[in-house]
Amino acid sequence: MTLVASHGRPGAGKSTFTSMLAEAIAAQDCSVTVVKLGAPLYELQAHVYRAAGLSAPQPGQQDGALLNALGQHLRRINPGALTDTFATTVAELRHDRPDLVILCDDMRPADTAAMRALGAVFIHVWAPDDIRHQRKDRRGDLSAGSDTHPTEGDIPDADHRVENTGSLSQLRDRARVLAREVLS
Repeated sequence: MTLVASHGRPGAGKSTFTSMLAEAIAAQDCSVTVVKLGAPLYELQAHVYRAAGLSAPQPGQQDGALLNALGQHLRRINPGALTDTFATTVAELRHDRPDLVILCDDMRPADTAAMRALGAVFIHVWAPDDIRHQRKDRRGDLSAGSDTHPTEGDIPDADHRVENTGSLSQLRDRARVLAREVLS
């Protein structure tokens, strides 16, 4: 079973690239799924909004400032709060479907050691700041997360680097190439 974790700064295109990678892997007749390491954060985000008397955000909608704070405090209380839950999910999937390719599109620097221990292949998705900021503005987040927040940043020892500065077609081509590399 292969585990691939994408990381990069907000707006670099981690989720977009990971969904294209999933399509490329599936096209190779392999079973693939995306598991969000930050799934507990999105659940907490929904609870916070409901506790504030509002509807929970739509799937994919992010309150970046809230998610930054929740991630920081969860890791302060228990450094393994997110990675332990993720590791349990990965172990269950590996047991039930040993041939499954698992993709994670939301890894952060604080997760590096735990993800390496799970045998993850790291993909650094990168885009220059001006492009990232434009993308973040267009995606309609409820609030923007901070690029300088302790939960954000780059991981220096990526196995692969994807520069996301061109078209979606170019990104899709890169996903096809990387799918072959990851599966070999």
